[in-house]
Amino acid sequence: MTALPDHLRTALSLATAGVPPLPLRAGKGPFGNCRTCARNACGGRPNMRTPGPCACPHPCHAWAAATTDPQTLNSPQWATAWRTAAAVAYHPGGAGVTVVDLDNAAAIAWARATLPATRTVATTRGEHWIYHGVMQSVNAVRPGVDIKSLMAYARWLGPGTGTTAALPAVVRALAVKEPSTPHRVPQAPAVPIRGQSGACPHRTPTYLERGIAMAEQRITDASSTVHATVYRTFLAVLSTHGRCGCLTDTHTARLFTAAQTKGETVRHCTDAWTNARTALGL
Repeated sequence: MTALPDHLRTALSLATAGVPPLPLRAGKGPFGNCRTCARNACGGRPNMRTPGPCACPHPCHAWAAATTDPQTLNSPQWATAWRTAAAVAYHPGGAGVTVVDLDNAAAIAWARATLPATRTVATTRGEHWIYHGVMQSVNAVRPGVDIKSLMAYARWLGPGTGTTAALPAVVRALAVKEPSTPHRVPQAPAVPIRGQSGACPHRTPTYLERGIAMAEQRITDASSTVHATVYRTFLAVLSTHGRCGCLTDTHTARLFTAAQTKGETVRHCTDAWTNARTALGL
């Protein structure tokens, strides 16, 4: 009996665990579509953004090829791909998880200061932080940070360490773009009110202080799309600290000052804060 390629053995193990794998060629990219599906001639999954009618037996259409079906993974049509594969990837959304891909030390430091602890996997240059729950995939949500979940693939680098936490609102907020039209505009520019009163989940006051400092730095470091960065930063702060009453006028004033230093007007700041509160139901 011919021994299974190592990558196929890994893929079958993942499939048994409910994680849909796919092979990667050298360079960590997916295998190209077969002749029938070249340039999406089959009519399925245009630009790999939406599922289509194509049921190609080959590992086509990048992330959409990921499957937990052992017969497909073991099929002759996939054999060449497994023999020449350089790595194994998986579809996070298909496994019910979201991967926060941290590409450098600065991104890891941001995650440790901002995100709840969860299962982590070491990568070549950084770490994958994995959460239960799915969302849209977005690249470059901040420097060195990508989000991989639905309609994306992530390289399989082992199970990692730690306990997988639920997908937090602060990660979902990173993918939200500010509405082009404010939901409501205050008549006079002013520092907005504090968050609602509720049970405080923070371990120490230092957690809040560190979060505000990181938010200020994120705004200060913005080299382009400042307005969008300000909105996403406000959204992240409010998603973490906006419901327990910990935010004070001093905290919001610090965020507004950082934004105004980058050229934002008081009205732009107030609109962004209002839109973020509305998006979160505050």
